[in-house]
Amino acid sequence: MRLPECRALLTGASGGIGLALAEQLCAGGAQVLAVSRQGLALDELARRYPKQLRRIEADLTSLAGRQTVVEAARSLGGLNLVINAAGVNRFAMLEQLDDQEIADMLGLNLVATVQLTRALLPLLRQQRQALLVNVGSTYGSIGYAGYATYCASKFALRGFSEALRREVADTGVGVLYVAPRATRTSMNSAAAVALNSALKVSMDAPEQVAAEVLKAIVADRSELYLGWPEKFFVRLNGLLPGVVDKALRKQLPLIRQFSNKESHL
Repeated sequence: MRLPECRALLTGASGGIGLALAEQLCAGGAQVLAVSRQGLALDELARRYPKQLRRIEADLTSLAGRQTVVEAARSLGGLNLVINAAGVNRFAMLEQLDDQEIADMLGLNLVATVQLTRALLPLLRQQRQALLVNVGSTYGSIGYAGYATYCASKFALRGFSEALRREVADTGVGVLYVAPRATRTSMNSAAAVALNSALKVSMDAPEQVAAEVLKAIVADRSELYLGWPEKFFVRLNGLLPGVVDKALRKQLPLIRQFSNKESHL
């Protein structure tokens, strides 16, 4: 898929990987319908690309918000690219989360994404060739302490992407699952960043992640995993999870230490 031929709908467009994707899609010549809860963050991009970028403010966890997005997509004249990049995260042990925080994470990261995808599939199927991109995480393949609920949402998103890819295999719609590693965005709390620093975990710039995602879109790939040694540990966890259990147990005291700091902020 060539970027100048893309009519793209992008969720989570106001920050982090989503904002970087919006900018690079526009720079590549795509028409972009950028969906976010806070459209003001896209003001500068809209001034630079007034003919390519259209902003939509919508809460994807509500039926009314999703209907607003679908109507905007129809008014664009159809879509051949949907990128589900909206998501939330919270670094905390499970017992430190309340019911609403758990519901919010699962609601946006998984439920709203599945519901919006279902609503947009008829538009994608109208195209000779179209692509759905779901932005997951390395934590969609490796369960990690301090991120149990986030992992639950991303494991499910990975399974959804795989199943949907097989469900639409006899159509012109492809499905790409993207698994970034730790990325420098405002989604990460100070405690999460400090933990990554203590563990010497590399963090990618959102612009770097976006560039790799666009390469995968152009190449019509079905999966993209980012980072080394993260890609190695994903494979190792699939083959020998007990080995990864032992390695990550050694990190548990440090994870608890930083999650306790997070809970007191």
